[in-house]
Amino acid sequence: MSSTITDRLKTGETNPRGIPEAKFIENIEDFINPRTCTDADVSNFLNELQMRLEQYKFMEESKRSSLANLDTKIPDITNTLNMCEFLKQRSTEIGRDELDNEQKTISVDYQLNDTIYATANIEPESCKSVSLWLGANVMLEYPIDEAIDMLSERLTSTKHSKEITLEDLEFLRANITTMEVNLARVYNWDVQRRKSAAQSEDK
Repeated sequence: MSSTITDRLKTGETNPRGIPEAKFIENIEDFINPRTCTDADVSNFLNELQMRLEQYKFMEESKRSSLANLDTKIPDITNTLNMCEFLKQRSTEIGRDELDNEQKTISVDYQLNDTIYATANIEPESCKSVSLWLGANVMLEYPIDEAIDMLSERLTSTKHSKEITLEDLEFLRANITTMEVNLARVYNWDVQRRKSAAQSEDK
């Protein structure tokens, strides 16, 4: 019976990432015959609906975690990209002798942790390449132009991932609402069914 109910809750439609669409139960009696069902039948159906609701909520929580991660990555990538572009620009200006000798050393402030910053003086020849953290304690050195290209692609990809995640969250919220309405309607239907059954017995 459980597998039959589960199949009935499927619409066969999904969003582009394969998240199944929630089925709105228009007529509860298409799922439960009030003349032949038992209390256990209704309880099992409510459990199935609750299980589907929990699955959507689990996916929503996972997407929220992904979104928080992306919201952290985007400014980090943006700041790194801006710094690389600044170094390239200064290196180009120095190469063209557009700056006085006193201006040729680049002085920058950088973050050691959340509350501590330090100052570094960068020589022009050091601007031709940068070392970037790639995660998992991996750092690689890139020519400045390759670093800019790589960071630009990563920023575009990360922003696209955020757009997709927001779309999935919106889709999941709509499905969660549908399942919550389904649960409330079936619960109220069962209350009315029990009430009618009790009145029939009294007669």
